[in-house]
Amino acid sequence: MKLRTAIFSSIACCSLTWAGAFAQPAPTAPAPMPQSSSQLSSNDKDFMEHAAQAGHTEIEGSKLAQTHAKSEEVKTFANQMIMDHTKVGNDLEALAKQKSYKLPDGPSLAQKAKLKTLDMRDDSFDKKYVSQIGVSAHEDAVKLFKKASADAKDPDVKAFAAKNLPTLEHHLEMAKALQQKLGTNK
Repeated sequence: MKLRTAIFSSIACCSLTWAGAFAQPAPTAPAPMPQSSSQLSSNDKDFMEHAAQAGHTEIEGSKLAQTHAKSEEVKTFANQMIMDHTKVGNDLEALAKQKSYKLPDGPSLAQKAKLKTLDMRDDSFDKKYVSQIGVSAHEDAVKLFKKASADAKDPDVKAFAAKNLPTLEHHLEMAKALQQKLGTNK
């Protein structure tokens, strides 16, 4: 009887050991996957694309101002635009990567054409730059970011737009003040 009890005890012990070895841990919830571009609404994709193109346009236009502008105030404004829009562009690129969405790497064709006309070196460069890149481009960007901060479906896209809107509004105010100082009205 003692032998039989010892055998059953050994078998039970081994069974428990084997059961523990093959036991699977309790399932855990999978880590949330970044939202892919196919899950982004078409409006959110459009916003990201237009925001990237607008940023590239303002940076390229401001680089032209660094070399063509005569006014130190215009050059200072251009330097600020390059710094700020580069930072926003980097943040947008990170967001796009998180969403598996490929952004354009430059201005749109229409924006490239505007930059070409701006690049014509003449005495009116400062006024053209402030009017086209400082005021007009920022008016468009403010509208774009306002709409996205209110209407974007993706919460990260919406937060990005809302976070950067005040900076764009400030740029527009700066540009309008500079435009008035230079004596231009579009």
